[in-house]
Amino acid sequence: MEPKDRLIFPLDVSSREAALDWIERLQGQVGLFKVGLELFVAEGLPFLNTIAEILPGGYFLDLKFNDIPATLKAAQHRLFKNVTFFTVHCDQGRQMLRETVAALQNGVKFLAVTVLTSLSSDDLLALGYDRRYALNPTELVLLRARFAQAAGCRGVICSGQEVKAVKERFGPDFLAICPGIRPDWSVVAADDQKRVVTPYEAIQAGADYIVVGRPIRRAANPVEAAKRVVEEIERACP
Repeated sequence: MEPKDRLIFPLDVSSREAALDWIERLQGQVGLFKVGLELFVAEGLPFLNTIAEILPGGYFLDLKFNDIPATLKAAQHRLFKNVTFFTVHCDQGRQMLRETVAALQNGVKFLAVTVLTSLSSDDLLALGYDRRYALNPTELVLLRARFAQAAGCRGVICSGQEVKAVKERFGPDFLAICPGIRPDWSVVAADDQKRVVTPYEAIQAGADYIVVGRPIRRAANPVEAAKRVVEEIERACP
C-alpha cells in the first residue's frame, strides 16, 4: 500500500452535506473514509447508497454490531454495497461471534472491536473485569483477538498500544486497525481517548491502518494536517 492508503478518516458529522464536503476536501489525501453511528443515524440507508456510488473503491462502515446473530443477519441485508470493512463487537463471546460472522458473510472484511480506546484500566475495573485483564488491557485484547480470528474475522480494532502484541501473536495477515491516534503536534480539547499513540508509533508497531479524525478535522488546515499524518506513516513504514 501507499502510505496514504493506510489513513482512514472518520466522517463523524451529522449531515449528508458535511460528509460530502469532507470527502471532496480529503479524497486525494486519505485511503478510506469511515461512516459511523452518528452519520448513519442522521442520514440512514439513502446516504450509504450515495457513498457507495461516489466511492466505488469502497468505504468502512463502522456500526459495531452487537446482538444475536439472527437479528444481525436480518439487519445487514441492505448495508453492504461497496463496503470494505465492517465492525462487530467481541462482547458477545466466542460462539456468538462465530455465528455472527458466519451469518453475515457477504464478501466484506469483518473486524472485531476488542477494547474501545476510550476505556482505561480504571474503567475496566469499574465494569467488573478481572484484574488480570483490567490492569493489562493488552491481555484482554489478545483474548478477544483470538476469538475473532477463530470466528473468521479478517482482523481487529485495537489501540496502538496493543498492536505489536496482536501482530506477534496472530501474524502479519491478521489486520490491525488502530483508532485513538494523536500526533504530537495535535491538541484535542476535552479528549475522550485514553489509550493513544502517534501515527508513527502505531505504524511502526505494526498497524495496517490508522483512524485519524479530530486532529485532522479540527486543524486550521485539514488538508495539510492529513498530509502531515501521511508523512509520519511514510517515515514509519518498513
